[in-house]
Amino acid sequence: MRLSLRYRLALLFFGINLVAIGALYLYVAPGLQTRLVNDTLSELAAHARTDSGPIIRTIGSAEPVSVLRTRVDAAALASRERVTVLVVSYALGAPQLSPEADSSKPGATPPLRFPIAYRAVSAGAPRTGTEGMRGATVAEAASPVRYQGRTGSVIVYSTSVSDIVRSVAVVRHEILVAGGIALILALLGGYLLTRALGRRVKRLERAAEQVAAGDFEHPIRIDSGDELGQLAVAFNEMQRQLGQLESARKNFIATASHELRTPIFSLGGFVELLEEEDLDPDTRRRFLEQVKQQVERLRKLSVDLLDLSRLEAGSLELRPELVDLAELTRAVSGEFEPTLVQHDAHLELRLAGRRIEALCDPVRLAQIMRILIDNALTHTPPGTRILVTAGQTDGHARLAVRDDGEGIDPVAVPRIFEPFYTADDAQGSGLGLAIASELAERMAGRLSVRSEPGETTFMLEIPA
Repeated sequence: MRLSLRYRLALLFFGINLVAIGALYLYVAPGLQTRLVNDTLSELAAHARTDSGPIIRTIGSAEPVSVLRTRVDAAALASRERVTVLVVSYALGAPQLSPEADSSKPGATPPLRFPIAYRAVSAGAPRTGTEGMRGATVAEAASPVRYQGRTGSVIVYSTSVSDIVRSVAVVRHEILVAGGIALILALLGGYLLTRALGRRVKRLERAAEQVAAGDFEHPIRIDSGDELGQLAVAFNEMQRQLGQLESARKNFIATASHELRTPIFSLGGFVELLEEEDLDPDTRRRFLEQVKQQVERLRKLSVDLLDLSRLEAGSLELRPELVDLAELTRAVSGEFEPTLVQHDAHLELRLAGRRIEALCDPVRLAQIMRILIDNALTHTPPGTRILVTAGQTDGHARLAVRDDGEGIDPVAVPRIFEPFYTADDAQGSGLGLAIASELAERMAGRLSVRSEPGETTFMLEIPA
């Protein structure tokens, strides 16, 4: 069964606490016991070195055993530890140890086997360690004493470390109790926390489903400034942009359908009229001219739609190079001579005397020029003067197309570069300026407009 995120996070918190408690129980507590016992052994070894001098001088001397016992008691009193002197005998081959003097009264403490003393005799050097006897643990430090060429006695300092063992056992028990409580709290707290997080994630999931279903009108409530809150902010911004894109898409489809429907219906009507056999030649010729115009309109509209879709998709490839802006302007302006005659308009060029270089795609720059000049002819009355200027200043090439028409309505100026938007009732798809503006931006340039009654100027600025 697949667990939900809520339960997985709760179990993760539980697991982290379990590992921490296990580390305390299995590593920290035993390590504490080992360090405390080692400290005790170090103290025993230090006392064996500093307090055993009188005992060592007595061993092997002519002093009676009572003197030895007195000095053993004195060493025990000074170190506050049990001091035992063991005699080493080799009668059976292996060394045997027997008590000669002991600071502990007989029966007061359990008898010891002194395994550390045997190790010290075998090694011929001091040794430390512990031994267990009747549920108790005793720490021992044994120092061998040599006389007559061999180890004759062993001085053993010992003390009980059972209190340490019991204290560590209490600590481990408390760790288990506290750990159990902590685990329960961690599981409960983790569940409550992850349930709250799960609700917020579920809210994001429902919002995503709404967006997938096309509902862009219900933003997520922002209830915090943490990562999920920031995610909600980003989601709302994405939702807003998707809503704008969806609205633009619907408007695009509606407007494109309208723009395509008009010439298609017009062509259908003219075809029906041309089928009549009693049409005179002049009327037929006029109808064919209208058909030709509508076909040209469809061609231009289809090309504009293709260019705009490629620009919006980012699939339009540009090939920038150094271009002589003056030469390109002359070539493009020459293409409009027949249209200028039909429109009874005059186009004037004002170009700098020197070469005007610009870094751009010459094909797309020529397309922008055609759009601007065609726009000036389409939206101005016959007889209008059109002025095209080109120059280079401050590392930028500038091309301006100015006409002496009626100007653009100030309300329409901010929307003049939107697709399908037209500021008047003149024939046109409203795509040309949108394409020109997008092409300018793709070439790291900018297309702007300035309009007032009697004068409208479109300014193109691109890197030189």
